Amino acid sequence: MVFFCILDFLTRTLRVTIKTKNKMQKIILLLFIVGITVSCAPEQKTEMTHEVVLNSIGYDTSVDGTKMPLYGGSMSTIELVENYVKAHNDRDLEAIRNINAVENFKVWDATGQVIEGSDAHIAFLTEWFAQTNPQWKGNYVIANEYTDKEGQLQQWVTSGYDLTFTEGGTEVKVNQVLDALIVNGKIQMFYVNQRIMTPNE
Repeated sequence: MVFFCILDFLTRTLRVTIKTKNKMQKIILLLFIVGITVSCAPEQKTEMTHEVVLNSIGYDTSVDGTKMPLYGGSMSTIELVENYVKAHNDRDLEAIRNINAVENFKVWDATGQVIEGSDAHIAFLTEWFAQTNPQWKGNYVIANEYTDKEGQLQQWVTSGYDLTFTEGGTEVKVNQVLDALIVNGKIQMFYVNQRIMTPNE
């Protein structure tokens, strides 16, 4: 392309007059000039823009009834909850404490009990582990998030488990659903809902 531009420049500068004897030569000359003009035209770059469209996976309802769209959340929050449940199965109280939020940690368990503070949680688990020997088997983990009316990102993880534990010498199996709020890489609070599993499950 540069060669054709230089050639065109020299041709214009020297004002070369080309005399042709027939129409065919004139046509060839015209095509040649058109070819040079096209090849010297600046290249047009087409920029592709990709607009990211987030698809809502549901909604969260605020206290005043406002529906706020939910979106798929970060996989890092899923990994956090997986490590949390593993620490429960391993009876690793220190790992559990490290994942709990330092301030304002809270648990609403399936019996209606509310546990406030990481120290109270660890004390509860220490006694409960010794009495019931619980074991969780994971079924699913779903990360979701939304932005509340104050503009704060709310990251939640909903997960389902089959829990087996001993109560009064009898093995009990329940299905649990946990909803955990993740703040700055820690579990700030979580809710536990459960039902007794049927004999065939």
